[in-house]
Amino acid sequence: MKKSLVLAMAMALGVTASAYAANPFSDVPAGHWAYDSISKLAAAGIIEGYGDDTFRGDRLMTRYEMAQIVAKALAKGANVDKLAAEFADELDALGVRVAALEKKSDNVKITGQARWRYRTDTKGATTHDLRTRLWFTGKVNDNWNYVSMIENTQTFNESYAGEDDKTYFQRAYLQGRLGGAKITAGRYHEELAGGDSDVYSNRIDGIKAQYGDKVRLMGWYGKMAKLITDGKDHSGDPGNKKSWGAHLGFDLGKAADLFVGYDELENALDAKRKIFDVGANLKFGDVKATAIYLHGKRGGDDVDLDTDKKNGFTFQLAYKGAQAAKPGSWGLVAKYYNQGNLTYVDHAAFTAKGGFPAADASGFKGFRIGGDYTVAKNMVARVAYFDLKGKGDNAEKRKTYYGEMIITF
Repeated sequence: MKKSLVLAMAMALGVTASAYAANPFSDVPAGHWAYDSISKLAAAGIIEGYGDDTFRGDRLMTRYEMAQIVAKALAKGANVDKLAAEFADELDALGVRVAALEKKSDNVKITGQARWRYRTDTKGATTHDLRTRLWFTGKVNDNWNYVSMIENTQTFNESYAGEDDKTYFQRAYLQGRLGGAKITAGRYHEELAGGDSDVYSNRIDGIKAQYGDKVRLMGWYGKMAKLITDGKDHSGDPGNKKSWGAHLGFDLGKAADLFVGYDELENALDAKRKIFDVGANLKFGDVKATAIYLHGKRGGDDVDLDTDKKNGFTFQLAYKGAQAAKPGSWGLVAKYYNQGNLTYVDHAAFTAKGGFPAADASGFKGFRIGGDYTVAKNMVARVAYFDLKGKGDNAEKRKTYYGEMIITF
């Protein structure tokens, strides 16, 4: 934001000063087109310039600097309702209260994401689709927001082109702070185990509480969502039962942190699983290494099967990473999986990450390599290769090629 914009708003600010107010800035000559406006704003104490008596009118301003100017204008009684609403968060940080009516002018924000993807494997399976998501965030008060998300998918497989799924609510939840804890309640997306979803990556109907910074506690309770395969929302179907989990993470300095978790996940089709995980993140400059050990077992009265595998581990190396707001940024990732069937319920390798399942009744193992690149602001391209195999005696092997473009707006 250029300072010339501030000057253009001088009349709207309603600032008054002596017509003969002296200009305090050495780089604004008397014949400059903005001389009078600058003089009046300076005399009213709304702009101060720099310590060397310069104004630097061609310099770009930060939102925080602009908020400081708006705050001073408010203190002078200026009518700047629209500006106060635009910079409400920054003004709050400065301790400036803005009337509720002013904040309501932008009470609901709409953001979106479009994801085009194509994946195919050596067995001839192919997925080609376009998924569109719209998020609606409504400000309830200073501490709470209501967030909802609707989704539609168009499928282009083979000769078919058109809407494959209906548009429906994928998520709807309240999020805010209660005391020192961050609370999420409703239908939200959850990723369990180490942030890369080696246990579960899907929606939960329930409540989650998070607390802490260097030492982080998280607990959740709710019902798992079922996978959507026919364009309908099955999260409310009979069968999914109440589940819960507790997780702890803590920093060991700037370059390392540890985490540990326990989750009990239950549904009618797959009975109950009790899954324990422990892991660590280590940073070496732009390289991040993540290692996770997992142990699972059947819960309740469920009988262990001969095919059950209770242990598992994953190891990942990541270099940098594409940032949607930074064109030209990029990253690489490599990950190895070796997980028994009792160590996961809805794995991200088969959902969020893009591979076709190769798991069988005993679990799966294999690797993923990939990279991402920000081709333009808010446009990120990703590619990946999966080589996965079931852990059973006659298990199949799947090699998947995956590509996607994610556009956020």
